[in-house]
Amino acid sequence: MTPEDLRAAVAAGVLTEAQAASLTALANDRAGKRAAMPAEDEPFEFFRGFSEIFISIGLVILLSGVTALLGFVGGFTLLTLVPLATAGIAWWWAGYFTLKRRMTLPSMVLATAFGIGIVIFAFTVLARAALDDRLVAILGFALSALGMVAWYRRFRLPFSAFLTGGFILGAIYSVTASAANLAGLLTGAQGYGALFDLGESPAFATATLLFGIGAFLVGMWFDTRDPHRLGRHAATAFWCHLLAAPALVNTVAITLLNGGGIGLLAPALVAIALLALVIDRRSFLTAAIVYIAIVIGWFMGEGGGTSWIFMLLVLGAFITAIGTWWVQLRAWVMGILPDFPGKSRLPPYGSTE
Repeated sequence: MTPEDLRAAVAAGVLTEAQAASLTALANDRAGKRAAMPAEDEPFEFFRGFSEIFISIGLVILLSGVTALLGFVGGFTLLTLVPLATAGIAWWWAGYFTLKRRMTLPSMVLATAFGIGIVIFAFTVLARAALDDRLVAILGFALSALGMVAWYRRFRLPFSAFLTGGFILGAIYSVTASAANLAGLLTGAQGYGALFDLGESPAFATATLLFGIGAFLVGMWFDTRDPHRLGRHAATAFWCHLLAAPALVNTVAITLLNGGGIGLLAPALVAIALLALVIDRRSFLTAAIVYIAIVIGWFMGEGGGTSWIFMLLVLGAFITAIGTWWVQLRAWVMGILPDFPGKSRLPPYGSTE
């Protein structure tokens, strides 16, 4: 019986999600956990069929219409009660599309609508309380993050961890960033390289680095609770790593580039690749590669077309090679690494485990 069969059984009401998960776990235990998994697999699900895309488009249009209808009265209500009402409607509808139908993409649309509604409501109310602008931003993002935590606890949607992390990052920036930092981030006046350089903007860059470390640790906590990637913990870890990788790589790569040039970036790229292999997260390396490519493109902008083409060739060959032989490379790396705390709780890397 394939995973598609189990999903069809859940959709048809023959099995509950808990029964399907228990059956999958039992089958994997009997077959030998790693042997039951596709060797090249890192589970990720954005949608399960075109019906989810169709419903998601309808939800976006419907939520837009509801918001426009509620906001027709205008005035203060437009920026307070309307976003709050939209968030409440998203919560209500998630009870059906998330808890009952188990639809992935519509659930993500509703979670996003809820987050946007809460953040607009929080900022609008706080702005009218005669508070300092920095305090308004801190409290607004913090309240929005708490709202998304409540969403996760109620609906157990992995994507809500991504939205939560985004709001937390906004709160951290509100605490550490100066007015010049924020203006530079929005307009580009300060320069991309200066904003995330630990030497040029220590508070702003350190905040990004610490956020990346925190998101990575949270992702690893979820990963170690589901090393065989069977349930929502692994899916939640995916979104945490998707937050962590850009934050870590952005800060480290730009600081190294400004401090020592491309010669220091190559070892950093190797270290990131090794870390991705150890934790078995292609998503972590993918997000890191995208940001490293952006940084390299920015750095090589004055070096002429030849150097840019050369970097594209090297980077493309590296990504292709490591993606093609991922399983073999990970088995080799994990085999030569000594035992360390938590190694046994990482995804298996041998057929006998």
